Amino acid sequence: MRLRDVRAGDAEAYVRMRCDPVMMAELGGPLPRERVEARLRKDLAEVAADSSWIRMIVPDGAGDGEAAGTVTLWSDQEDGATVSEIGWMVLPEYQGRGLAKAAVRLVLDAAAEDGRWGEVHANPGTTNGPSNGICRALGFRLLGERDLDFSDRLLRTNHWVVVPGEHTGSGTE
Repeated sequence: MRLRDVRAGDAEAYVRMRCDPVMMAELGGPLPRERVEARLRKDLAEVAADSSWIRMIVPDGAGDGEAAGTVTLWSDQEDGATVSEIGWMVLPEYQGRGLAKAAVRLVLDAAAEDGRWGEVHANPGTTNGPSNGICRALGFRLLGERDLDFSDRLLRTNHWVVVPGEHTGSGTE
């Protein structure tokens, strides 16, 4: 498995991840295609400005244009302070292979080397067992539950935090 920056050619992978009811079940349901296409344009600009890391997960043996999912590290404002947050999605046919865990591990390793991100927060839905398991396995500390706005939807999430370089886990299952 390897990671690469998101590209304009990833539009269909974005649509598959964000417009599918099953993929978006933990995030309040599917998004309209127009919003997803706008999100891709915004993500491309953020990657070009190096203000966010938006990496496509490319499985072993896959062509460069194929993507199993995405892992993203970005800065956000929370209670007047800048915080770093990480999130990930993996398409159904690639789930259960340890790709998300390995991708999160690689991004946290890179964040530790980079040094600009500080503590990294993750906010998977409280009922999202696989994503909460990744947080637990990689040494995130659970701060508790909270309500969080995602794409104009209020979600009940577990609030996890980790300091890059202090995370654990092999990144494989």
